[in-house]
Amino acid sequence: MHEIIRQLDEKRALARLGGGQKRIEAQHKKGKLTARERIELLLDEDSFEEWDMFKEHRCTEFGMEAEHVPGDGVVIGYGTVNGRLVFVYSQDFTVFGGSLSETHAQKICKVMDHALKVGAPVIGLNDSGGARIQEGVDSLGGYADVFQRNVLASGVVPQISLIMGPCAGGAVYSPAMTDFIFMVKDSSYMFVTGPEVVKTVTHEEVTAEELGGAITHNTKSGVADLSFENDVEALMMTRRFIGFIPASNREKPPVMPSYDPADRVEMSLDTLVPDNPNQPYDMHELIVKMVDDGDFFELQPDYARNIIIGFGRMEGSPVGIVANQPLVLAGCLDIKSSIKAARFVRFCDAFNIPVVTLVDVPGFMPGTSQEYGGIIKHGAKLLYAYAEATVPKVTIITRKAYGGAYDVMSSKHLRGDVNFAWPSAEIAVMGPKGAVEIIFREEKNDPEKLAQREAEYKERFANPFVAAHRGFIDDVIMPHNTRKRVCRSLAMLRDKELENPWRKHGNIPL
Repeated sequence: MHEIIRQLDEKRALARLGGGQKRIEAQHKKGKLTARERIELLLDEDSFEEWDMFKEHRCTEFGMEAEHVPGDGVVIGYGTVNGRLVFVYSQDFTVFGGSLSETHAQKICKVMDHALKVGAPVIGLNDSGGARIQEGVDSLGGYADVFQRNVLASGVVPQISLIMGPCAGGAVYSPAMTDFIFMVKDSSYMFVTGPEVVKTVTHEEVTAEELGGAITHNTKSGVADLSFENDVEALMMTRRFIGFIPASNREKPPVMPSYDPADRVEMSLDTLVPDNPNQPYDMHELIVKMVDDGDFFELQPDYARNIIIGFGRMEGSPVGIVANQPLVLAGCLDIKSSIKAARFVRFCDAFNIPVVTLVDVPGFMPGTSQEYGGIIKHGAKLLYAYAEATVPKVTIITRKAYGGAYDVMSSKHLRGDVNFAWPSAEIAVMGPKGAVEIIFREEKNDPEKLAQREAEYKERFANPFVAAHRGFIDDVIMPHNTRKRVCRSLAMLRDKELENPWRKHGNIPL
């Protein structure tokens, strides 16, 4: 018995050492933590239960039969974040460069299968050189097994990917199918084909950072949701993020005690919207003053900045917030912002998170680049997401809500539950100037008359009352009462029940 215990201790020590002290030091020199250090930081102290510590690959090609490291390059198991169960896998770059083998994939599939059984989030810490070439199609099959689990888990349990090192080739498709991707600046990158292949095929000279670094995917491609300065910040912010989302689609989001009064009045909001309808303002101010304690967790802050998405709490309960941003492109909806918001609304709907929508939108972005890029279909994604959503939906129109964009932004017609407008709201087919130039085109050569017509149009339509007369707006509220009215609406909608007709799945306009 003593001999077995001694062997066990030796094997555990060997497994914990991964690829050896030299490779661990090389990992640290790059500013990166090891797989186990990352898990220790992510999970509550002493909560990690590890599985398959001794599992090894079975490959005998290219001399691999002589190279065996316990764990085979990935650490898996479960633990808690702030007392709540999560499953985790962490790729170990010190072991075969974190490359994915058949065995490595089986370990990842094991935690995903268990997460689905018990209903808990899966957090993947990615740091891998890709498929293990020595295993050939076995490693490719392993990737496909993981992809299949990603798809089955989608909308059932939250999936979060932290890219903390290289992630290339087939490896990128697993994170792409998860709900959120967080990256680390200067040490992580994602791309389907690397700089060398790009140079060979297209003759473009590009660095790994330019091609698929954290800044690229957070500003240009929109692939990632957030970027962080280092591993520690990424893991700490992930712990905070987990507090906004439920464990599975069978639960409601976690409620936190809040000492911020639900009836708190914010008089400064009465002057947020400028008198000049063409003057911008920052919608962040409304969000921060509306949510509990000014705590707003924004996602994709540097991508498609004409729309804002993120999580906040109202009376302790998480809500998803979607808001037009008048500071950028006047808050117009374009291709990128439509896709960004649509995916977020669908996540909220899948996981029972109410959606609060703040509207100041002059319409869809005009232009050949948008039309050729397919704004018709991409704009329809946002429309589809809101129309499909059955979670509580509360909408506030702060200023402009013009044309089809009025319909799309969680209007009453798309089953918005409670729709408010501020006194500054203008709900119309288009702005006064454009409308008058079309309706009274025969008077276009008479500027004085056109100006008079514009003033008449403003008086008639540039207000929230026409929509309120039709019941499309439930009430016109004072800006300073926004928090109170939204909190009351969400409390009323807490037990909302609404089901869409049965179907295998809809056919969203991809």
